[in-house]
Amino acid sequence: MAGLRVPSVLVTGANRGIGLGLVQHFLGMPTPPQWVFAACRSPTGQRAQELQRLASKHRNVVVIPLDVTDPASIKAAAAQVGERLGGSGLTLLINNAGMVILNALEDETLEAMTRVYTTNTIGPLLMGQAFLPLLKKAAQGSPGSAMSCSRAAIINMSSYAGSIGDIAFFDMAQIVSYRCSKAALNMLTKCQSLRYKEDGVLCVALHPGWVQTDMGNMEDTGPQKPPLTVDESVRGMLKVLSSLSEKDTGTFLSWEGKVVPW
Repeated sequence: MAGLRVPSVLVTGANRGIGLGLVQHFLGMPTPPQWVFAACRSPTGQRAQELQRLASKHRNVVVIPLDVTDPASIKAAAAQVGERLGGSGLTLLINNAGMVILNALEDETLEAMTRVYTTNTIGPLLMGQAFLPLLKKAAQGSPGSAMSCSRAAIINMSSYAGSIGDIAFFDMAQIVSYRCSKAALNMLTKCQSLRYKEDGVLCVALHPGWVQTDMGNMEDTGPQKPPLTVDESVRGMLKVLSSLSEKDTGTFLSWEGKVVPW
């Protein structure tokens, strides 16, 4: 993680689980970001108390109200972040907010598929569009620098469940809408990597592992439980982020840095 120097970062879904863990670890870096934008739907709600506590202790933490399913909310968040950053850009955008509905294939509905897709796939698409000007500004602020997470990057939090080449635990957890949304997110990441490369923005899909979070514990896999703590997952992912370069843009990697089959 020594090579990761992030002047500014925005994390969606930052009030709990992996999102909160990311915020905590960024604050614990030897050289913390100047700005940590922690975004969630209800910053003043019961589930955001720990996030608010962190914000009260750390002046570089800015809690941002953000619903990734609402274009107006995304636009307002981008404006708020841009105002805080002044003339500088946003270094790192981590699209972490996500949801799962535990439907088997025969139970999937238009409503469930639409809700999951809107959060897990369309949300990161709209976030990338809205924050691209700030990411471009960060990249332009480091002329001559190679692509990296210390220059300008979008990290889309994907899942091994979205791998078509290796469908894991299907008999125990079909979660079809979730799997489809993450497979689509992987394609979005590839498209972003091709389009945003000219702007100097690195784009990667990252599998955090099967983590002990509210979402991870929802998956109906019988006696098998998530093996990873949030701390282990986040430490691994930040190590991966510190090593990413131009050759990695458009790839699908695990929290250990291993290539995940599409």
